[in-house]
Amino acid sequence: MDELLREYAELERELADPAVHADQARARKLGRRYSELTPIVKTLRELDSAREDMTAARELAAEDETFAAEAEALSKRIPELEERLSEQLLPRDPHDGSDVLVEIKSGEGGEESALFAGDLFRMYTRYAERRGWKIDVLDATESDLGGYKDVTLSVKSKAADAEGVWARLKFEGGVHRVQRVPVTESQGRIHTSAAGVLVYPEVEDVEVEIDEKDLRIDVFRSSGHGGQSVNTTDSAVRITHLPTGIVVSCQNERSQLQNRAQAMHVLKVRLQALADEEAAKKASDSRRSQVRTVDRSERVRTYNYPENRISDHRVNYKAYNLDQVLEGDLDGVLDALAEADRAERLASAQG
Repeated sequence: MDELLREYAELERELADPAVHADQARARKLGRRYSELTPIVKTLRELDSAREDMTAARELAAEDETFAAEAEALSKRIPELEERLSEQLLPRDPHDGSDVLVEIKSGEGGEESALFAGDLFRMYTRYAERRGWKIDVLDATESDLGGYKDVTLSVKSKAADAEGVWARLKFEGGVHRVQRVPVTESQGRIHTSAAGVLVYPEVEDVEVEIDEKDLRIDVFRSSGHGGQSVNTTDSAVRITHLPTGIVVSCQNERSQLQNRAQAMHVLKVRLQALADEEAAKKASDSRRSQVRTVDRSERVRTYNYPENRISDHRVNYKAYNLDQVLEGDLDGVLDALAEADRAERLASAQG
């Protein structure tokens, strides 16, 4: 606790220094750590104060019985504060304050799957708007009917909060299944299709080193709706990381240089996520993994349009407000996932 308080005091000192804010990346990192420690320090100070007040109240109660009730109330509050502090001190996901990259890919179901991928894209976009986050589309391949074969988004928080975008969206990774009557269905039959979602925490450039010899870089013309060319120059960039087989592309920037820089950033994020995943497996500490295939049987969530129902199969969450969820009202299901994760971490710590 003493070390934590010293770190908190040092963060206060650094954040009060105008020179620190000249480096926005460093100031943002310090601000997030400060936000993470603030509730812990607040609880610790409340606990210390309650213990001191209880000791004083008990001493005074020997001479004045009116202090006995105060001592009793404090004796009940102290265990509550101790429990809160224990929960706050649980090991945190180091990326909780991070921004994210989100990839949405159509899967089984053809054009209907691509339309559903577009619905997921709009759902996350609307949720980001509710949270005040910034979304940039880094790469997108549209389908003929206006859906997405795949789309890559950057989602950034404007504030340096301990609970960043990753803390809210990290459990979105997996296969999302939809049950509805497709627009291409003439007989009104309900079909099932799926789209895959992958979520990666953003990383600092210094965390991942890439050997240029491990890359194959291709350039091509940007394409728009239905595959039509929207740029007369070869400005789009596709990068293949040969050792892992990871392929990323970017075509939404104006120049080839900008697209290459953005594609390299996405590649670093994906390589860091892969390294984190492998490290977690080696440490036997991986509680959840994102589904890498887009198979209807490996689903994390189902969106049932006829019943207006959304179901998350990992935490047995079910609600009949699908229309609202698709408009960005995701907090219900996200809160259920976060609470299940918190309970699991608490049980692991106690075990």
